[in-house]
Amino acid sequence: MTPYDLPEFTEPAPSGENEAILVASGDLRLSANQKCWPAQEAMEKQLVAALAREGITVRRGHDYDPVQKHGFISSQRMGMDIFQKIHPDARVIVAESVWQYSHHVLAGLRSHRGPILTVANWSGQWPGLVGLLNLNGSLTKAGVPYSTIWSENFDDEFFLNGIRQWIYEGRIDHDASHVRALDAGKLPAAEAKLGRALAAQLAHEKAILGVFDEGCMGMYNAIIDDEMLNAMGVYKERLSQSALVAAMRRVSDQEAQAVRDWLDQRGVTFRTGSDPATELTDDQIREQCRMYIAALRMADAFGCAAVGIQYQQGLKDMAPASDLVEGLLNNPERPPAYHAETGAELYAGKALPHFNEVDEGAALDALVTNRVWSALGHDPSTTLHDVRWGEHFTGNGVDDYVWVFMISGAAPASHFVGGYAGAISERQPPMFFPFGGGTLKGVGKPGEIVWSRVYVMDGGLHVDIGRGHVVTLPEEETERRWRATDYAWPIVHGVVNGVTRDQFMGRHKANHIQIAYAPDAASADRALAAKAAMFEAMGVAVHLCGAVPLG
Repeated sequence: MTPYDLPEFTEPAPSGENEAILVASGDLRLSANQKCWPAQEAMEKQLVAALAREGITVRRGHDYDPVQKHGFISSQRMGMDIFQKIHPDARVIVAESVWQYSHHVLAGLRSHRGPILTVANWSGQWPGLVGLLNLNGSLTKAGVPYSTIWSENFDDEFFLNGIRQWIYEGRIDHDASHVRALDAGKLPAAEAKLGRALAAQLAHEKAILGVFDEGCMGMYNAIIDDEMLNAMGVYKERLSQSALVAAMRRVSDQEAQAVRDWLDQRGVTFRTGSDPATELTDDQIREQCRMYIAALRMADAFGCAAVGIQYQQGLKDMAPASDLVEGLLNNPERPPAYHAETGAELYAGKALPHFNEVDEGAALDALVTNRVWSALGHDPSTTLHDVRWGEHFTGNGVDDYVWVFMISGAAPASHFVGGYAGAISERQPPMFFPFGGGTLKGVGKPGEIVWSRVYVMDGGLHVDIGRGHVVTLPEEETERRWRATDYAWPIVHGVVNGVTRDQFMGRHKANHIQIAYAPDAASADRALAAKAAMFEAMGVAVHLCGAVPLG
């Protein structure tokens, strides 16, 4: 009998007792990895030096590539190959100063047995905080134990205490005293009744999320299994972005121009130029207007209650960015678009909630918000934002920690100071979007907000929800913060009521935060109560965060 040829592999040698292996997940786009590498390199030097002072030698798990001109893990396969050479019991540090694709390292981390630490620099530049929070949310969904920490210069007491605990105990504990489970019995009666009625209506009538190219940005945490959604009456229609491009081709020049004319009449400022490689052009805007009409027509054809466009991988090589489209969709006041055959106006007088980057946690949240806010008679415009960065600010009547919330797309002009007249459209950076396309940029108007995040943990759906407000900062401070991040994106000066910076970072399970405005503080409290009641009735575990006037 001929014996089988058994595969052979050798387990990597164990790491030293005082050694840690560092890996860095990056983008899929070579141009982004090359552009962002200097910031990552500088951050790693600071981190390695800080750990050396604590007696830990850091060894990189993968080398700088002189051909690619960066040292990031740039694909899932590359990440798998790298982790084959790392002992499963080694200390592993995932260091991030950039936006990264979590699936590059998820496979390796999912089977890793040793202590895992995710680290980011406290900066809005590329940014590592957004990448860190996405990876943390992905690890949470996957049930992988990990610790996390962040720092500006890697020499502050908070950071040093954290890494010392990780070195000696294999974990970092963060203060979560701001979080408590919803006591449904303490909900105000009217809002509880409304929320439960809306949940029952959703379960009976059912709703469809139009999902364009699910998961193509590597955001594992942003995918919610059908079984979880279906139980509450929510289903997915999986759509292709190539079909969206095909639908764009069926939109006439006259239809696209009508959208542009509407925006011009409302006072939107388009900062255009003549070089399509580096500047926003009228042709790019016209293509975005086609996409806007095409998205509404596809959503109508499939009966979608909300849609999400991935907008980066694939689409970026075929069309201008979808950012302008997304912001328009999230606003009930938007250019009219019509059915190609019947001529009927599509979603007349209504927002079609758009969840940027096909973040399905944001999709479910936007769907619930739209129904609760509409039932209460509030403007149902809603959006997600990156948890980008922040600093304490004193002055202009403000003395608080003020976050920079921003997203390239999906922000409605109704959230801006001045509405459409206060909105600007600027070209997306060429390193991310070779075919250009404009954003919908503005400054978040001051006011009361409800913030939230839906995520997967311990095999079930959860939502963190709280109150906040948007403040007005001096023009020069707004400009400084803009210049420290993505200048073409909308910006919100957000305060999360009753939650410190480090409490928020230690708890938050996603790179995105959902916000919706209410007319005043009392209205926001009632809206939060109704939203919490609806989620609770849908079977989602509700966690109140910070200063929330509920049990």
